[in-house]
Amino acid sequence: MNSITNILYWISTGLLIPVIALLLFGFVRALMLLGGFFGMYIGRVKNEKQQQQLIAELETQQVDTGQIKGNKLFNTHLQRILNAQKQAVGIEKVLADFEIASEKELSSSKSLAKLGPMIGLMGTLIPMGPALVGLAQGDIASMAQNMQVAFSTTVVGLFAGAIGYVTQLVKQRWFVADLNNLEYIANLIQSDKHT
Repeated sequence: MNSITNILYWISTGLLIPVIALLLFGFVRALMLLGGFFGMYIGRVKNEKQQQQLIAELETQQVDTGQIKGNKLFNTHLQRILNAQKQAVGIEKVLADFEIASEKELSSSKSLAKLGPMIGLMGTLIPMGPALVGLAQGDIASMAQNMQVAFSTTVVGLFAGAIGYVTQLVKQRWFVADLNNLEYIANLIQSDKHT
């Protein structure tokens, strides 16, 4: 029984370096996600008025989709809807493609929101074993070092998870609004076609 617990201990302590590497990767990924999110936010704020003006112009058939610069995903699918005006099936396909592209864009935020805290917890629990061994042997320096690693990994994991969660919530709201606008445009085009 003692040899089995020793093997488990060696396996768990052997996972510390990969967990720390994953946490560092997650931290860098969170910073990149935050930067991309900030750029997306600036683009949406700058071009929201133009997008609403474009939708209003669609009602009078004065369409110029080249006006909006910031929202590439929306613009791409809007152009595809305008190109498929005569095909209801084509418009439905474009709307479904937009939903798939939105989910793909959200996937990094979702995975970071879920994996960040999990990896952080692993990084917390792995050094606790050696810390308790150090405490039992009276080696306070070893215990303090292991506790420092444990708390640091928790903070980094929670930071990465929080960034993922917040960006997921906001992007999800943006994509729902964009999908609503695309559906409105598609319905407007189809109703104009039948009248």
